[in-house]
Amino acid sequence: MRTLSIFQLLSVSAFQHFQLMKSLTEHLWFEVPGRRGFINITPTIEELVARSAVAEGLCLVNAMHITASVFINDDESGLHHDYEVWLEKLAPHAPTSAYRHNRTGEDNADAHLKRQIMGREVVVAITAGKLDLGPWEQIFYGEFDGRRKKRVLVKIIGE
Repeated sequence: MRTLSIFQLLSVSAFQHFQLMKSLTEHLWFEVPGRRGFINITPTIEELVARSAVAEGLCLVNAMHITASVFINDDESGLHHDYEVWLEKLAPHAPTSAYRHNRTGEDNADAHLKRQIMGREVVVAITAGKLDLGPWEQIFYGEFDGRRKKRVLVKIIGE
């Protein structure tokens, strides 16, 4: 009978654990017709978590464009309006000449700043096969310079 060292046992255990790891990668595409908009993507992310068959793990959702955002908050129209007003006060679109970035021929410097404030991504725990969100929490795609296709990456890993 062969005896294994503790290091060999740990390696075998890690390898067995690795084999149990599941993952799913999806790209979601959005084309918001106006300059700005918020889209609740929670139902889509929930469907992807179910399809992944991950019971315990993590779900990364991140905007793959520098003028778009992914964030978590309440799905309430008054709050969405408040975001619009607040973000426009912090980084007004006009006058576009106020931004050095816009000297490149772009007119979206404000969108870059709004994205920086709202964030690039969220990571949500998966517990018992479901997104582990708090009460009222929803996942949103935030667009700050729309009118063209943009991508969101969803990466689900776990066992």
